[in-house]
Amino acid sequence: MEKWTTRRREEWYSSVPWTVGANYVPSDAVNDIEMWRSETFNPGLIRRELRLARLCGLNSVRVFLSYAVWKAEGETTERHFEEFLSISTDEGLSVMPVMFDDCAFDFGADPVYGPQPDPVPGVHNSRWVPSPGFCLTDIDECAGYISSIIGQHRGDPRIIAWDLYNEAGNTDRREKSLPLLRKAFEWARMESPSQPLTACLWNYGEDFSAMNKEIISLSDVLSLHAYSDLDATKKLVRQFEGQPILITEWMHRPLGSEITTHIPFFKENRISVWQWGLVKGKTQTNLSWSTMNGGTPDPEPSVWQHDLLYPDGTPYREDEIRILREAAGMD
Repeated sequence: MEKWTTRRREEWYSSVPWTVGANYVPSDAVNDIEMWRSETFNPGLIRRELRLARLCGLNSVRVFLSYAVWKAEGETTERHFEEFLSISTDEGLSVMPVMFDDCAFDFGADPVYGPQPDPVPGVHNSRWVPSPGFCLTDIDECAGYISSIIGQHRGDPRIIAWDLYNEAGNTDRREKSLPLLRKAFEWARMESPSQPLTACLWNYGEDFSAMNKEIISLSDVLSLHAYSDLDATKKLVRQFEGQPILITEWMHRPLGSEITTHIPFFKENRISVWQWGLVKGKTQTNLSWSTMNGGTPDPEPSVWQHDLLYPDGTPYREDEIRILREAAGMD
Protein backbone atom coordinates (compact mmCIF):
# COMPACT_ATOMS: atom_id res chain seq x y z
CA MET A 1 0.00 0.00 0.00
CA GLU A 2 1.38 3.41 -1.01
CA LYS A 3 1.08 6.76 0.71
CA TRP A 4 -2.25 8.41 -0.04
CA THR A 5 -2.52 10.69 -3.03
CA THR A 6 -3.63 14.30 -2.66
CA ARG A 7 -7.00 13.38 -4.12
CA ARG A 8 -7.57 10.50 -1.70
CA ARG A 9 -6.56 12.66 1.26
CA GLU A 10 -8.99 15.40 0.24
CA GLU A 11 -11.83 12.95 -0.43
CA TRP A 12 -11.32 11.39 2.99
CA TYR A 13 -11.29 14.75 4.76
CA SER A 14 -14.47 15.89 3.05
CA SER A 15 -16.16 12.63 4.08
CA VAL A 16 -15.57 13.02 7.83
CA PRO A 17 -17.28 15.60 10.04
CA TRP A 18 -15.43 18.55 11.51
CA THR A 19 -13.80 16.92 14.50
CA VAL A 20 -13.28 18.47 17.91
CA GLY A 21 -12.04 16.11 20.55
CA ALA A 22 -9.80 15.50 23.53
CA ASN A 23 -6.74 13.47 24.36
CA TYR A 24 -8.23 11.02 26.82
CA VAL A 25 -6.80 9.24 29.84
CA PRO A 26 -9.32 8.08 32.48
CA SER A 27 -9.12 10.13 35.66
CA ASP A 28 -8.17 7.02 37.67
CA ALA A 29 -5.14 6.18 35.48
CA VAL A 30 -1.70 7.68 36.00
CA ASN A 31 -0.56 6.64 32.50
CA ASP A 32 -1.53 4.40 29.60
CA ILE A 33 -0.23 1.26 31.33
CA GLU A 34 -2.67 1.78 34.19
CA MET A 35 -5.43 2.58 31.71
CA TRP A 36 -5.14 -0.72 29.81
CA ARG A 37 -3.79 -3.26 32.31
CA SER A 38 -6.40 -5.90 33.20
CA GLU A 39 -6.31 -5.18 36.93
CA THR A 40 -7.02 -1.47 36.43
CA PHE A 41 -8.99 -1.23 33.16
CA ASN A 42 -12.22 0.52 34.19
CA PRO A 43 -14.92 0.47 31.48
CA GLY A 44 -17.56 1.88 33.83
CA LEU A 45 -15.57 5.04 34.48
CA ILE A 46 -14.56 5.28 30.82
CA ARG A 47 -18.23 5.21 29.77
CA ARG A 48 -19.15 7.89 32.31
CA GLU A 49 -16.32 10.19 31.25
CA LEU A 50 -16.83 9.70 27.52
CA ARG A 51 -20.50 10.53 28.00
CA LEU A 52 -19.38 13.75 29.65
CA ALA A 53 -17.13 14.42 26.65
CA ARG A 54 -20.10 14.19 24.30
CA LEU A 55 -22.21 16.42 26.54
CA CYS A 56 -19.41 18.99 26.31
CA GLY A 57 -19.79 19.01 22.52
CA LEU A 58 -16.83 16.77 21.67
CA ASN A 59 -17.11 14.09 18.98
CA SER A 60 -13.75 12.29 19.15
CA VAL A 61 -10.99 11.09 21.46
CA ARG A 62 -7.29 10.49 20.86
CA VAL A 63 -6.09 7.65 23.06
CA PHE A 64 -2.63 6.19 23.77
CA LEU A 65 -2.23 2.43 23.56
CA SER A 66 0.60 0.67 25.43
CA TYR A 67 3.04 -1.72 23.82
CA ALA A 68 4.13 -2.92 27.28
CA VAL A 69 0.57 -3.97 28.16
CA TRP A 70 -0.03 -5.55 24.75
CA LYS A 71 3.21 -7.54 25.03
CA ALA A 72 2.20 -8.84 28.47
CA GLU A 73 -1.52 -9.42 27.87
CA GLY A 74 -1.93 -9.78 24.09
CA GLU A 75 -5.49 -10.76 23.24
CA THR A 76 -6.80 -9.35 26.53
CA THR A 77 -5.52 -5.91 25.58
CA GLU A 78 -7.17 -6.24 22.19
CA ARG A 79 -10.49 -7.12 23.84
CA HIS A 80 -10.17 -4.07 26.07
CA PHE A 81 -9.49 -1.92 23.02
CA GLU A 82 -12.57 -3.35 21.32
CA GLU A 83 -14.62 -2.54 24.42
CA PHE A 84 -13.24 0.99 24.40
CA LEU A 85 -14.23 1.39 20.75
CA SER A 86 -17.74 0.14 21.51
CA ILE A 87 -18.14 2.56 24.41
CA SER A 88 -16.83 5.44 22.30
CA THR A 89 -19.28 4.65 19.51
CA ASP A 90 -22.18 4.40 21.96
CA GLU A 91 -21.31 7.91 23.15
CA GLY A 92 -20.95 9.34 19.62
CA LEU A 93 -17.16 9.62 19.58
CA SER A 94 -14.66 8.55 16.93
CA VAL A 95 -11.26 7.30 18.07
CA MET A 96 -7.68 8.11 17.05
CA PRO A 97 -5.35 5.48 18.56
CA VAL A 98 -1.70 6.39 19.22
CA MET A 99 0.64 3.41 18.80
CA PHE A 100 4.10 4.66 19.88
CA ASP A 101 5.23 7.61 22.01
CA ASP A 102 8.59 9.17 22.92
CA CYS A 103 7.35 11.27 25.87
CA ALA A 104 8.97 10.14 29.14
CA PHE A 105 7.86 12.48 31.88
CA ASP A 106 8.49 9.98 34.70
CA PHE A 107 12.07 11.24 35.04
CA GLY A 108 13.03 9.36 31.88
CA ALA A 109 11.74 6.01 33.13
CA ASP A 110 11.03 3.20 30.70
CA PRO A 111 7.63 1.45 30.87
CA VAL A 112 7.37 -1.39 33.35
CA TYR A 113 4.31 -3.64 33.16
CA GLY A 114 2.59 -4.08 36.51
CA PRO A 115 1.15 -1.81 39.20
CA GLN A 116 2.07 1.80 38.54
CA PRO A 117 3.39 4.23 41.18
CA ASP A 118 1.17 6.97 42.53
CA PRO A 119 1.53 10.41 40.94
CA VAL A 120 4.11 12.74 42.42
CA PRO A 121 2.08 15.36 44.32
CA GLY A 122 1.91 18.68 42.54
CA VAL A 123 3.78 17.54 39.40
CA HIS A 124 2.35 17.52 35.85
CA ASN A 125 1.99 14.05 34.28
CA SER A 126 4.62 12.68 36.64
CA ARG A 127 4.30 8.98 35.74
CA TRP A 128 3.97 9.16 31.96
CA VAL A 129 6.26 6.66 30.21
CA PRO A 130 7.19 6.13 26.56
CA SER A 131 6.03 3.30 24.32
CA PRO A 132 7.66 0.91 23.47
CA GLY A 133 10.45 2.42 25.60
CA PHE A 134 14.07 3.35 25.07
CA CYS A 135 15.69 0.12 26.31
CA LEU A 136 14.23 -1.84 23.40
CA THR A 137 17.09 -3.37 21.41
CA ASP A 138 15.17 -5.05 18.59
CA ILE A 139 12.50 -2.78 17.12
CA ASP A 140 11.25 -5.61 14.88
CA GLU A 141 9.63 -7.21 17.91
CA CYS A 142 7.03 -4.41 17.69
CA ALA A 143 5.83 -5.56 14.25
CA GLY A 144 3.22 -7.92 15.70
CA TYR A 145 1.74 -5.14 17.83
CA ILE A 146 1.12 -2.94 14.80
CA SER A 147 -0.05 -5.73 12.51
CA SER A 148 -2.42 -7.27 15.05
CA ILE A 149 -4.18 -4.10 16.19
CA ILE A 150 -4.32 -2.32 12.84
CA GLY A 151 -5.02 -5.56 11.00
CA GLN A 152 -8.11 -6.23 13.11
CA HIS A 153 -9.42 -2.70 12.55
CA ARG A 154 -8.15 -1.87 9.05
CA GLY A 155 -11.67 -1.00 7.88
CA ASP A 156 -13.24 -0.04 11.20
CA PRO A 157 -15.36 3.12 10.76
CA ARG A 158 -15.05 3.85 14.48
CA ILE A 159 -11.40 4.77 13.96
CA ILE A 160 -10.89 8.13 12.28
CA ALA A 161 -7.11 7.82 11.79
CA TRP A 162 -4.05 5.98 13.08
CA ASP A 163 -1.49 8.15 14.88
CA LEU A 164 1.53 5.89 14.63
CA TYR A 165 4.05 7.87 16.66
CA ASN A 166 3.54 10.66 19.19
CA GLU A 167 6.34 13.23 19.40
CA ALA A 168 9.00 11.11 17.73
CA GLY A 169 12.43 12.22 18.90
CA ASN A 170 11.27 13.68 22.22
CA THR A 171 13.18 13.04 25.49
CA ASP A 172 16.36 13.88 23.59
CA ARG A 173 15.92 10.86 21.29
CA ARG A 174 16.01 12.89 18.06
CA GLU A 175 17.19 10.81 15.07
CA LYS A 176 17.41 7.66 17.23
CA SER A 177 13.66 7.36 16.72
CA LEU A 178 13.77 7.43 12.92
CA PRO A 179 14.19 3.65 12.41
CA LEU A 180 11.09 2.84 14.49
CA LEU A 181 9.14 5.68 12.88
CA ARG A 182 9.87 4.30 9.41
CA LYS A 183 9.12 0.74 10.45
CA ALA A 184 5.81 1.75 12.04
CA PHE A 185 4.59 3.15 8.73
CA GLU A 186 5.94 0.15 6.82
CA TRP A 187 4.18 -2.35 9.10
CA ALA A 188 0.95 -0.34 9.11
CA ARG A 189 0.82 -0.05 5.31
CA MET A 190 1.19 -3.82 5.03
CA GLU A 191 -2.27 -4.05 6.65
CA SER A 192 -3.87 -1.75 4.00
CA PRO A 193 -6.00 0.28 6.43
CA SER A 194 -8.85 2.35 5.06
CA GLN A 195 -8.04 5.09 7.59
CA PRO A 196 -5.16 7.53 7.07
CA LEU A 197 -1.81 7.11 8.80
CA THR A 198 -0.12 10.05 10.49
CA ALA A 199 2.56 11.10 12.97
CA CYS A 200 2.71 14.57 14.45
CA LEU A 201 5.00 17.50 13.84
CA TRP A 202 5.64 18.88 17.30
CA ASN A 203 9.08 20.54 17.40
CA TYR A 204 9.57 23.17 14.72
CA GLY A 205 13.22 23.96 15.47
CA GLU A 206 15.97 23.66 12.89
CA ASP A 207 17.47 20.64 14.65
CA PHE A 208 14.21 18.75 13.97
CA SER A 209 14.08 19.60 10.26
CA ALA A 210 15.21 16.12 9.17
CA MET A 211 12.67 14.43 11.45
CA ASN A 212 9.89 16.73 10.24
CA LYS A 213 10.68 16.10 6.56
CA GLU A 214 10.51 12.36 7.23
CA ILE A 215 7.18 12.67 9.04
CA ILE A 216 5.68 14.74 6.22
CA SER A 217 6.94 12.30 3.60
CA LEU A 218 5.42 9.31 5.42
CA SER A 219 2.06 10.66 6.60
CA ASP A 220 -1.15 10.33 4.60
CA VAL A 221 -2.60 13.33 6.46
CA LEU A 222 -0.61 16.05 8.20
CA SER A 223 -0.96 16.35 11.98
CA LEU A 224 0.49 19.03 14.25
CA HIS A 225 0.88 19.96 17.88
CA ALA A 226 0.16 23.63 18.59
CA TYR A 227 0.17 24.90 22.17
CA SER A 228 0.54 28.54 21.11
CA ASP A 229 -1.65 31.64 21.18
CA LEU A 230 -4.00 32.35 18.29
CA ASP A 231 -1.63 34.52 16.23
CA ALA A 232 1.16 31.94 16.43
CA THR A 233 -1.29 29.13 15.68
CA LYS A 234 -2.54 30.94 12.57
CA LYS A 235 1.05 31.47 11.43
CA LEU A 236 1.82 27.77 11.88
CA VAL A 237 -1.30 26.68 10.00
CA ARG A 238 -0.56 29.04 7.10
CA GLN A 239 2.63 27.09 6.40
CA PHE A 240 0.47 24.14 5.37
CA GLU A 241 -2.42 25.84 3.59
CA GLY A 242 -4.05 23.87 0.84
CA GLN A 243 -4.16 20.52 2.61
CA PRO A 244 -6.16 18.95 5.44
CA ILE A 245 -4.67 19.56 8.87
CA LEU A 246 -5.25 17.70 12.12
CA ILE A 247 -4.11 19.41 15.32
CA THR A 248 -3.82 16.42 17.63
CA GLU A 249 -2.64 18.34 20.70
CA TRP A 250 -3.42 21.90 21.72
CA MET A 251 -4.83 24.05 24.56
CA HIS A 252 -2.44 25.57 27.06
CA ARG A 253 -4.35 28.29 28.89
CA PRO A 254 -1.34 30.09 30.43
CA LEU A 255 0.22 30.42 26.94
CA GLY A 256 -2.98 31.86 25.47
CA SER A 257 -4.07 28.64 23.75
CA GLU A 258 -7.70 28.66 24.82
CA ILE A 259 -11.07 27.31 23.75
CA THR A 260 -12.63 30.77 23.81
CA THR A 261 -10.12 32.13 21.28
CA HIS A 262 -9.26 29.11 19.14
CA ILE A 263 -12.41 27.04 18.59
CA PRO A 264 -14.13 29.67 16.37
CA PHE A 265 -10.98 29.83 14.22
CA PHE A 266 -10.68 26.04 13.98
CA LYS A 267 -14.32 25.64 13.02
CA GLU A 268 -14.27 28.45 10.45
CA ASN A 269 -11.25 26.86 8.76
CA ARG A 270 -12.45 23.27 9.30
CA ILE A 271 -9.32 22.24 11.16
CA SER A 272 -9.94 19.10 13.20
CA VAL A 273 -8.52 19.35 16.72
CA TRP A 274 -7.98 17.32 19.89
CA GLN A 275 -7.19 19.36 23.00
CA TRP A 276 -5.15 17.88 25.83
CA GLY A 277 -7.24 16.47 28.62
CA LEU A 278 -10.82 15.90 29.64
CA VAL A 279 -11.21 15.19 33.36
CA LYS A 280 -8.79 16.30 36.07
CA GLY A 281 -7.22 13.12 37.43
CA LYS A 282 -4.10 11.19 38.30
CA THR A 283 -2.12 12.51 35.35
CA GLN A 284 -2.44 15.98 36.93
CA THR A 285 -2.28 17.68 33.55
CA ASN A 286 -4.20 20.63 34.93
CA LEU A 287 -0.83 21.54 36.48
CA SER A 288 1.90 23.43 34.65
CA TRP A 289 4.74 21.87 32.64
CA SER A 290 6.98 23.99 34.86
CA THR A 291 6.40 21.53 37.72
CA MET A 292 8.34 18.83 35.84
CA ASN A 293 12.11 18.32 35.85
CA GLY A 294 12.74 19.87 39.24
CA GLY A 295 10.23 22.72 39.03
CA THR A 296 8.32 23.80 42.12
CA PRO A 297 5.28 21.55 42.70
CA ASP A 298 1.97 23.38 42.48
CA PRO A 299 -0.95 21.30 43.79
CA GLU A 300 -3.65 23.83 42.85
CA PRO A 301 -2.75 26.42 40.19
CA SER A 302 -4.89 29.52 39.78
CA VAL A 303 -5.15 28.74 36.04
CA TRP A 304 -5.34 25.17 34.80
CA GLN A 305 -3.00 24.33 31.95
CA HIS A 306 -5.13 21.49 30.51
CA ASP A 307 -8.38 19.55 31.16
CA LEU A 308 -12.03 20.61 30.98
CA LEU A 309 -13.82 19.06 33.94
CA TYR A 310 -13.55 18.33 37.63
CA PRO A 311 -13.89 14.62 38.55
CA ASP A 312 -17.60 15.08 39.36
CA GLY A 313 -18.21 16.43 35.85
CA THR A 314 -18.43 20.10 36.82
CA PRO A 315 -16.83 22.32 34.16
CA TYR A 316 -13.64 24.14 35.09
CA ARG A 317 -14.98 27.05 33.05
CA GLU A 318 -18.62 27.22 32.01
CA ASP A 319 -17.90 29.52 29.04
CA GLU A 320 -15.60 26.92 27.48
CA ILE A 321 -18.33 24.28 27.50
CA ARG A 322 -20.84 26.76 26.08
CA ILE A 323 -18.51 27.56 23.15
CA LEU A 324 -17.83 23.88 22.48
CA ARG A 325 -21.53 23.02 22.53
CA GLU A 326 -22.40 25.96 20.27
CA ALA A 327 -19.69 24.91 17.81
CA ALA A 328 -21.15 21.40 17.81
CA GLY A 329 -24.66 22.77 17.18
CA MET A 330 -25.90 21.53 20.55
CA ASP A 331 -27.03 24.91 21.92
